[in-house]
Amino acid sequence: MTTGLALFDTAIGRCGVAWGERGLLGVQLPEASDAATRVRLRKKAPAAQDASLPVEIAEACAAMTSLLCGEAIDLLFVTVDMTDVPDFNRGVYDIAREIAPGDTLTYGDIATRLGDKLLSQAVGKALGQNPFPIVIPCHRVVAANGKTGGFSANGGVTTKFRMLAIESAKIARKSQNEAPMLFEPELSVAPRRRRT
Repeated sequence: MTTGLALFDTAIGRCGVAWGERGLLGVQLPEASDAATRVRLRKKAPAAQDASLPVEIAEACAAMTSLLCGEAIDLLFVTVDMTDVPDFNRGVYDIAREIAPGDTLTYGDIATRLGDKLLSQAVGKALGQNPFPIVIPCHRVVAANGKTGGFSANGGVTTKFRMLAIESAKIARKSQNEAPMLFEPELSVAPRRRRT
């Protein structure tokens, strides 16, 4: 399998994938244009050239498309190439990858699972560097206060909220006695202020 790149349509816009011999090299959420999406994707896989999707990559794209249409699809079958991913980030991604559609964890939850709640900020940084959004669902990791937290994709937290809403995601519970709640825009997305 050669290193390839392709765009595919989803409910949130045209996403992109790059792949190589060991699986996905990158996934790109939609940018303002196809050209911009390709540019961002080529930063993850500089040698990738436009190509037809191999069967396993086409299956991964179909599953991502279904997930972004609201189906609770498990993407654990998708092979990702983490050769160039730092060890700490891999640990974060391994935990995030286990979060099922409709569920969330907080940055602190992941930090605690890594052994130190004080790593929350480092967890956020690692998720901001995630080369495989959707497959490694960084959008399912939220702030401890029930808000969405940051998101580095085009559209920022609005895109993150949209993805969570598609999945009917619930706010992570603060205690075992508290029932999870669906995200609500007024709780999750702060209004943007216009510059004057």
